[in-house]
Amino acid sequence: MRRALTIDLDREDLRPYFLWDEDLSIAELRVRLGAGPESERLRLMAKILREARDDEVWKFVTPRQVTERWELLAPHLGRRRAFWEFLLDAWKQLDLVA
Repeated sequence: MRRALTIDLDREDLRPYFLWDEDLSIAELRVRLGAGPESERLRLMAKILREARDDEVWKFVTPRQVTERWELLAPHLGRRRAFWEFLLDAWKQLDLVA
């Protein structure tokens, strides 16, 4: 049986709404983002950037992590790519990210 989906991202035992197609708890997601193979971390980061609300992305990744891996992440963002390019470019102009 699959874990229930949740919009409460403090519920570490449940599956975040943006992983609707993958039975992975919030706690497991955090472990994989922190210690998984780079290919798995990139896959999950791209999925978060693509599927999660933009203000909730930062509960799982940092702007630095995104900018450092941008060239690898960008091709996997689909229609959300333009949004993230706009945001990161604006932040770079304001010296908020490198």
